[in-house]
Amino acid sequence: MSVPAAYICLVLTWSTTPLAVQWSADGVGFSFAVLSRMLVSVALAVALLALWRKPLPFHPRARALYLVSGVSLFVAMSLVYWAAGEVRSGLISVIFGLSPLLTSLIAALWRAEPPPGRRALAGIALAIAGLAAIFVRGDDGADGTAGLLALLLAALVHSASLVMLKRIGGDNPPLATTLGTLLVALPMFALQWWLGDGTLPADPPARAIGAILYLGVFGSLLSFTLYYYVIKHLAASQVALVTLMTPVLALVLGQQVNGEVLDARVWLGSALVLLGLALHQWLALRRLLPIRRRRRVAPEVAASEQAVE
Repeated sequence: MSVPAAYICLVLTWSTTPLAVQWSADGVGFSFAVLSRMLVSVALAVALLALWRKPLPFHPRARALYLVSGVSLFVAMSLVYWAAGEVRSGLISVIFGLSPLLTSLIAALWRAEPPPGRRALAGIALAIAGLAAIFVRGDDGADGTAGLLALLLAALVHSASLVMLKRIGGDNPPLATTLGTLLVALPMFALQWWLGDGTLPADPPARAIGAILYLGVFGSLLSFTLYYYVIKHLAASQVALVTLMTPVLALVLGQQVNGEVLDARVWLGSALVLLGLALHQWLALRRLLPIRRRRRVAPEVAASEQAVE
């Protein structure tokens, strides 16, 4: 798959994930929902690797990838699933839209990328203003402060793991990285379910079952594989731009499909966040657009990369 096609698929998948997360936990609890999702993904990943007769790499660098990805996945996903019961689904993508900003700040702190310039700092200021508008609760009180804080922490964990994965590097196959990550996270999700509830739902709603299956196939296996694929081919800041594109789609889906009423305060805050992130990541946006043109200019490079793969 080409990098632009994988990028588009990732944007579409992540746009539908927040709503599916809310639906999957309806009537079954968030710990059972996320555990079931991971079980579906692991089963499919094992079957695909066995079908293609691909081994699971277990060298030191691969183990580091699995550990960092697995632990960060457990922490971030647990926070998101819990917060999904406290805030409207569209805001999950808006808060996670801060990932490019957080990623660049963490990368600069760890000296993996240069510090942000004046334009980027202006974007940060706009995003902070938008975030403040979102955190100011409206009259409906639909979005809990604790849920918004949990989403912020999840976005921070996600961004830090992205920078760490780029620093570890390596040529691990994306599907193998996905399976290794899930195998690390799965016991933690199982323990969380056992300690929190430990019971199977007697009569789970059909919508929850459908959402769990969708997330297991597309929201986890496909999106994680695409995520690790684009990580190998793009800079961390460019990968994080996925979360700049998904919030608007997620907000519209939440409003049209889930009946979520968003007041002017939420729309204004979301617009400021996205405007600030666009300004902050302007250079990354410009680099992302000519990917295919660069490959046509240097076909011998693309051919050699395909031969290596």
